[in-house]
Amino acid sequence: MVEGWFKRGLNPVDILIIEPAGRTSLACCAGHPALTVLPKAQDIPSDFKPDVIVFAVKPQLAPDVVPQYAHFMRYHPVTLSILAGKQISFFKQHLGADAAVVRAMPNTPAAIGKGISVLTAAPEVSPIQRQICDKLMTAAGQVAWVDNEALMDAVTAVSGSGPAYVFLLAEVLAEAGRAAGLPPDLAEQLARATVAGSGALLEQAADSAAVLRQNVTSPNGTTAAALSVLMADDGMRQLLTRAVAAATARSRELSK
Repeated sequence: MVEGWFKRGLNPVDILIIEPAGRTSLACCAGHPALTVLPKAQDIPSDFKPDVIVFAVKPQLAPDVVPQYAHFMRYHPVTLSILAGKQISFFKQHLGADAAVVRAMPNTPAAIGKGISVLTAAPEVSPIQRQICDKLMTAAGQVAWVDNEALMDAVTAVSGSGPAYVFLLAEVLAEAGRAAGLPPDLAEQLARATVAGSGALLEQAADSAAVLRQNVTSPNGTTAAALSVLMADDGMRQLLTRAVAAATARSRELSK
């Protein structure tokens, strides 16, 4: 994300990163000597007045980390969280009832600027703060907003966990190719290129996924034979519906 901000013109001098492991552990530091990296929140200068505080730590560390920034709330920054499973109420509990909090759920393709992030905002977030958070997350890919925070559990299940489903497809497609007699290296190459190429086509095409599927499927051909298995009553549609429901339920459990 930080690299994406730099590419969009954000000056490194305007960013302060807290990283206990030091700047050598951060790829974004390369070539940016003006970027300030401190080991702990207590090292932040007393006159520092942040406009945005981004929390990007492991959720289990949040109860210890987040309260350290409560004193900055007097400057009325917007708090942007990309912590999975931590609700807006969690941040208000530790930062104050009036804290302006935006919760974001990105996914791993954000690492190459091809992700999608869904955001939801507390009522205290101003239109300008909302625009700032939108712009910051756009550095990682597409952005969408929801008004109902409860939808974030389903968002997590579909897009947050979704890359793992796609990677599993590539994994089992390669396995199926090997089972059909292909050399392992070729099966892996075909599976990866097919999944990646199909995703790129889906991104650029105006047609829906259903239409693109139909375009590949000749009547009574090889694709139709395969789809008769994948689209059976116990096929992919039912499996993914159950998978997303399980992930949604688990997201709700973790947010309690």
